[in-house]
Amino acid sequence: MGVESYWQVTAVMLTPLVLWASWIDYKERRVPNWLNALIAVIGFGVQAYWFGLAGLQAGLLGGLAGLALLIVPWIAYMMGAGDVKLLAAAGVWMGASMIFWAFVIGAIIGAAASLAMIAAARRWCVAGENFQMAAIKLSSPKLFFSDLGSVKSMGTRAQLIPYGVPLTAGMLVVMGLKVCGIW
Repeated sequence: MGVESYWQVTAVMLTPLVLWASWIDYKERRVPNWLNALIAVIGFGVQAYWFGLAGLQAGLLGGLAGLALLIVPWIAYMMGAGDVKLLAAAGVWMGASMIFWAFVIGAIIGAAASLAMIAAARRWCVAGENFQMAAIKLSSPKLFFSDLGSVKSMGTRAQLIPYGVPLTAGMLVVMGLKVCGIW
């Protein structure tokens, strides 16, 4: 059992799981803990089956990398915990390096989607206020880790982006490139 076949199995098994999580995030603006746990547990099982102890270590490092990439934005009230746990759970499958690139690609897709949503809704003024709020948050550690500018503090003016959707897109791009042998 080689690395190439691992990525084929990962694509077949992980794709429907992250698409399911993404769909729930889109519909409900949350990713359930039980689904993130299921993704992680199955990922550890597949890693252990394919690579033994080395697979478990790679899965743990990938999960920690996924967690590390989004933990600060979550602590700063910039995103939900479900998105953080989704990236960590997928990291168990993908490993630290590939989950990093999935995050980068997902962030680019998320930024493009955000701009499209702002343009479609003609909410440039609100977007400007949000950027101003982000600058204020970045001006002080105390403000950065406060709920200032959070969805809760913004009320109905907030336009939520289900970040599980672009994160999933990033994961699918990376898995597709791995399966096709391009990456």
